[in-house]
Amino acid sequence: MKKLRLSDLQNKTSGHILQDVLPGDYLSSGGLSFAKRGERSHTNDGPDGRDYHVHGDCEAFIIMQGSGTLEINGEHMPVTTGDIFIVEPGEDHHLNSSEDDPIVTVWCHAGMNRHKNQQQGE
Repeated sequence: MKKLRLSDLQNKTSGHILQDVLPGDYLSSGGLSFAKRGERSHTNDGPDGRDYHVHGDCEAFIIMQGSGTLEINGEHMPVTTGDIFIVEPGEDHHLNSSEDDPIVTVWCHAGMNRHKNQQQGE
């Protein structure tokens, strides 16, 4: 896991804004997530309903609003507005939203190809 702040990002005029920290030529999937107060993401997502959530590639989380903790392999790290976390392949990860200031995040993956909506001929 890597932690950055928005101010750590280089100004980009080509490629994607996270290219220096998120491997891949293009942002290939992602979304905007609004957590409920006290919500824990990916609970019971693992095989057989176990509490385990991993990927085979890196995933970026940008904390757009709110606070809470990022849980990586059972360890909790505080998160707040403006933090960026890069979760490494194979790291079990969950976001825990604050009761007082729920988290809003942008999450994304990058890859060698553009998102299907951006590919030619589609």
